[in-house]
Amino acid sequence: MKNYLIALLAVVTFGLASCGGGDDKAADNQEATQAVEQKADEAQQQTQEADNQANDNANQEENQEAANDQAAAGGKDGKTLFMENGCVACHKETEKSVGPSLKEITAKYGEDKAKLIEFMKGNAEAIVDPAQFATMKPNLEITKKMNDADLGALADYIMSIK
Repeated sequence: MKNYLIALLAVVTFGLASCGGGDDKAADNQEATQAVEQKADEAQQQTQEADNQANDNANQEENQEAANDQAAAGGKDGKTLFMENGCVACHKETEKSVGPSLKEITAKYGEDKAKLIEFMKGNAEAIVDPAQFATMKPNLEITKKMNDADLGALADYIMSIK
């Protein structure tokens, strides 16, 4: 569109210049050239506004997708779930307390996030510190009630501590 307007401007300017004539024609030519330049500027501005609107729409769609992903995960990230559900009372990030540290849990499960989730659902044996399982068992009632997205977010947080 921009190239078309520039070409049109060149043709109009050349045509007006080749017509010859006196000062009146020169003034008319100058006014016509200015009018064409103004139209070209307006068209360029409209194109830029359309591009900006398209970018804004794309950004809104990305933000909505991120919000939908967060809502699907209960609206909370793994660390928030860890803190709000009392896990922090027994598990510290890098040091053992009542229960094993998150670093120990990550080391034991490796990259097997699915196995960690199955444990939190109550469907797998304790592999990190089986002697402490009796202490952990009542707290599994909390994680058993979580949806898969929340359990995934919680497992992601736990496994991020290395």
